[in-house]
Amino acid sequence: MHPNAAFRLADDPLAFVAAHGFAHLFAMTADGLRVAHAPLLLVDGRLRFHLARGNALHDHCHGGRVLASIGGPGSYISPNWYAAPASNVPTWNYGVVEVEGAVTALDWDGLHALLELSSATFEPRVGEDWTMAKMDPARRDAMMRAITGFELMPDVIRTTDKHSQNRSEADARGVVAALEQRGDAAGAAAIRRTRGW
Repeated sequence: MHPNAAFRLADDPLAFVAAHGFAHLFAMTADGLRVAHAPLLLVDGRLRFHLARGNALHDHCHGGRVLASIGGPGSYISPNWYAAPASNVPTWNYGVVEVEGAVTALDWDGLHALLELSSATFEPRVGEDWTMAKMDPARRDAMMRAITGFELMPDVIRTTDKHSQNRSEADARGVVAALEQRGDAAGAAAIRRTRGW
């Protein structure tokens, strides 16, 4: 996490997690540090995800600790966009939430509920309506046996919401103009949000 307190997320970090929905999951194993990549869902303040049984992290989750890193969109920032380019260096604007906690495996019914919630959450985001009810039950069950659902109980949450808060008004406006010119409306909007414009 970025050490500057000016870059702490002011909003609910779990709402950020729910909005972005995809994580890098890290854990220490007997074979060293491992990472998995999975969609996350927020359920009653806990994070739920599933992994393939063949995933290198799978056997280390239940009863272990996992660090989930959830990043939002980011933007490269050129020093040329500041009032004094020769006095600055390139940087990135970005938002990220890290969540650590103990993990337990879900039972069959919990996995089924997680998968139903997953399609109910993500299908509308792409304008679709797929559900598990559209699957052949034997095929669905076979695919479910190849994965495990997990639940992470957050006990540590860290955030960074770095969007030019440490820059002068002129520099921030120069970055917004440059990002908009390049079609990065989300990056420009993030600066406006953090500065209250």
